[in-house]
Amino acid sequence: MKKETKWFTIKEAANYLSIGEPTLYRWMRDGKITYRKIGDSTRFLQEDLDSFVQVFPSKKDSEKVRKYCPICHSDETVEGVFRSTGLNYFKVSKAKFWTIKDSNIKTSAVMCTQCGAITHFGDFKKLNDLLPESEDESE
Repeated sequence: MKKETKWFTIKEAANYLSIGEPTLYRWMRDGKITYRKIGDSTRFLQEDLDSFVQVFPSKKDSEKVRKYCPICHSDETVEGVFRSTGLNYFKVSKAKFWTIKDSNIKTSAVMCTQCGAITHFGDFKKLNDLLPESEDESE
């Protein structure tokens, strides 16, 4: 079943985002938000307003982020491994000078079943083990 398209006027969009209309006009002028012109009328799609909202997940929620598509916000994703001629790895350019651990970080991927976007994820725990300590921490 196809979802009906929801259009917002400037006033409705500002209310939906809980901001003032001048802020919305400034974002439009600065090219920060997507809007549509229908004749002389300015309209916003609900999906454009929703995608404008930035989410800053806590570390507690970091695993939940992997379950949502960053493009269309669908929660219908499939886990997998992104392959080319072999496994893809992320290599830290400035790792600790001496380490017994391999500095390649294995990646995994999810693909959205709605829009086909592929998102890569790396082992951030291994990354943190490989990063040099900042000067503030070592003093």
